[in-house]
Amino acid sequence: MLHSPRALVRAVGLVATIALLTTACSGLPGTGSHTDADATSAIPLAAAEVLDDPRAWNGATHASLTEQAVDPISDSAPEPKLPVTVTDSQGTKVTVEDTSRILALDIYGTISTTVFNLGLGSSVVGRDVSTQFTEAADLPLVTGTGHELVAEKILELDPTVILTDTSLGPWDVVLQMRDAGIPVVVVDSERSLANVGPLTMEIATALGVPEQGERLAERTETEIDEVEAEIAKVAPASEQTRLRTVFLYVRGQAGVYYMFGEESGADSLITALGGYDVAAEINWNGMKPVTDEGIISAQPELVLMMTKGLESAGGVDGLLERLPALAQTPAGQNRRFVDMTDSAILGYGPRTAEVLNSLAVAIYAPESAEPSFGEDGAK
Repeated sequence: MLHSPRALVRAVGLVATIALLTTACSGLPGTGSHTDADATSAIPLAAAEVLDDPRAWNGATHASLTEQAVDPISDSAPEPKLPVTVTDSQGTKVTVEDTSRILALDIYGTISTTVFNLGLGSSVVGRDVSTQFTEAADLPLVTGTGHELVAEKILELDPTVILTDTSLGPWDVVLQMRDAGIPVVVVDSERSLANVGPLTMEIATALGVPEQGERLAERTETEIDEVEAEIAKVAPASEQTRLRTVFLYVRGQAGVYYMFGEESGADSLITALGGYDVAAEINWNGMKPVTDEGIISAQPELVLMMTKGLESAGGVDGLLERLPALAQTPAGQNRRFVDMTDSAILGYGPRTAEVLNSLAVAIYAPESAEPSFGEDGAK
């Protein structure tokens, strides 16, 4: 794998924090036109009209993704080699004997997307709320309020194996599934560029299709490398001239404003996009509530956000009104915000290259991207 080992961080507690925040604020409506399944995707960065200076741009942009998320590595469904015994990320030894009824559950839908891309989508019997691609749309939900697992809904589907991580809860439900005799494999909760291949292999090995896992991991990493090479052509070469970038997690109606720092997954994303990760400079580790002092110290020139988070704050105008300190930064003064679908921006997995490309277009070639919520008439 070609990505820097410094991105290899353990983010179990951090991802669990996201789950708690999102569950607590799950009632927020998606008031804008941008949904978790955008109709169009950004053009390739190599074909976009790149700005001479990204600091010259004024306005917020939306990084769109195609609705279609699944591209199976094989033309036909693979035949799993079972039984298989694995030691999961928590050190639990699990034997999987049957993959005919799979549940793949996590806060970003990454596990389910991987299972479908391995060619085992026809064996998936249910979904979490973050699994929203077309092929899974008709599957019954096993999550209730926000990302809360519902034991009764899971048991009704009679799964033969469950793949999950620590990002969903309550954890008692996961333990209840084990007590019911269902093999539960807990994969790594880390989400970063460095972990895309290993996570793919964890999932594939547990399902008895390691060969497909190797092929999918190689394909995904190759696509990521290609996009990163294109980004390197347009991003400032020196660290001193890169856009000072932060990632904000917002649920405005609930008064939740967090800045994601080192070891949150956002740092890996910012670096891959050719930005300057301000969190390292100001020693902002993990996920912390936004403070005036933190914003003033960061002086961001670019802010990355989840789409529904930006919408929940009333768009850029509403966010700047709620966070006056942010309004005084270069990002606030120039309205330089980029948002992307909540379930995709930090999910990583098989469509990571598309995520990076779309975000890069929104940053470096914004005229080729869509306006964000409330910008230029966007609703």
